[in-house]
Amino acid sequence: MTATNDAAPTTFVPQPDSADIGVYGLGVMGANLARNLARHGHAVAVFNRTPVRTERLMSRYASEGTFVPATELADFVASLRRPRVAIIMVQAGGATEAVIDQLRELLEPGDIIVDAGNTFYKDTQRREASLREQGIHFVGMGVSGGEEGALLGPSIMPGGTEDSYRRLGPMLESISAHVDGVPCCTHVGPDGAGHFVKMVHNGIEYADMQLIAEAYNLLRHVAGLSVAEVAAVFCSWKDSELDSYLIDITTEVLERVDPATGEPFVDVVVDAAGHKGTGVWTTQTALELGVAAPAIAEATFARAVSSSAPQRAAVRETEIEAGEREVTFESEEDRQAFVDAVRQALYGSKIAAYAQGFDEIATASQANGWDVDLGAMARIWRGGCIIRARFLDDITRAYAEEPELASLLTAPVFASALEDALPAWREVVSVSALSGVPAPAFASSLAYVDQLRAPRLPAALIQGQRDFFGSHTYHRVDDPSGVYHVLWAQEGRAEEKWN
Repeated sequence: MTATNDAAPTTFVPQPDSADIGVYGLGVMGANLARNLARHGHAVAVFNRTPVRTERLMSRYASEGTFVPATELADFVASLRRPRVAIIMVQAGGATEAVIDQLRELLEPGDIIVDAGNTFYKDTQRREASLREQGIHFVGMGVSGGEEGALLGPSIMPGGTEDSYRRLGPMLESISAHVDGVPCCTHVGPDGAGHFVKMVHNGIEYADMQLIAEAYNLLRHVAGLSVAEVAAVFCSWKDSELDSYLIDITTEVLERVDPATGEPFVDVVVDAAGHKGTGVWTTQTALELGVAAPAIAEATFARAVSSSAPQRAAVRETEIEAGEREVTFESEEDRQAFVDAVRQALYGSKIAAYAQGFDEIATASQANGWDVDLGAMARIWRGGCIIRARFLDDITRAYAEEPELASLLTAPVFASALEDALPAWREVVSVSALSGVPAPAFASSLAYVDQLRAPRLPAALIQGQRDFFGSHTYHRVDDPSGVYHVLWAQEGRAEEKWN
């Protein structure tokens, strides 16, 4: 028989009522969130279905603060001070549902379960209603910032009841990112509001990333810049209105050289972008709410196209004569003018994308009675989260000056910015189409702005078509409240008023 040195698993039996808050699920995100809480002076109960992760956390990080580890779930719950707060940090879906079912059997009325995963807001609404019947508060909480943010200070978007936030909020605010001394955390609203806002945050993130990628593509394949030169351009944009976390990391990605081949890192990465569903949810929900979110939708579709390898290969092999034109620049000044036009197009598109996201939040807030403070959402996104950016300060101020903005585009600061950007933006979209270098999010964002600006849209013709084949009726410009139908199949095609 071969001897082994395997140590027996550690059994943790905590003292009752010894922890301020608990974290169930000690993967990287959960462990980092627990460490963040402990570093800020909170006694943190920790539990994982597989005890090895609890052991690992304690062996590596016990010195960072007060941890209260448990081997059994009942001990984990018993260690929490009343009203108990348990944060779930496990995979969204069935795993989260299973943990909620386990906890609800051990908790009491007044206790709080927090789901900190990327959960679809309608699932959160359903779970909140079910747990409310038992007297347990359920908080759907968006957390943005990735692994680093969870440890060093994320942007936090908790929903749920005001009572639950009174217990939970001070701890969350202490661990969140802070900008100008203000925490990047606030109570978003009831039931699914927190997870809804996080979903839209991620949808905006999709759009922002796609727009940056399109700018890179145009600079490289129209302006003819090398990858290193494009990186230098992005680096210079840090000193502009485009200053953001995503611009920062884009610069770093483009500056990286692959050590195996000596080629730019971006050239050895397969051009197929993955996703985890939040962009799809944001797009689907926008359609359900009747909100236009074309930048987010195009960004989601662009990821789908990038991953459609068989279709892309088949179309390339067809060698369709596309009629694209090669763009040439007569001087270096002309080339730099195009580079600046791309910057302006990127900023204009970014404004449009954020306007779409805030419109979706406002519409859902009204439909669900959430009373979400849009200015507060911009404020808590200024630090910690993936879409943190300088111009969120302008959005925060815009909503402070006019909380009932019909559209972010109407705020004076953004109306002026759009007026400056639109001529260059049109040029960039035109060059994109003529050269065959795709920029779908740039183009759809420009069309979105133009549709909002137009005094009259071709929707009148569409409504006429609908009335013709389906008797769907229409309103007249000289009688907006009236409902009309043309008797298209009858001789003379008389118009009838139906109300």
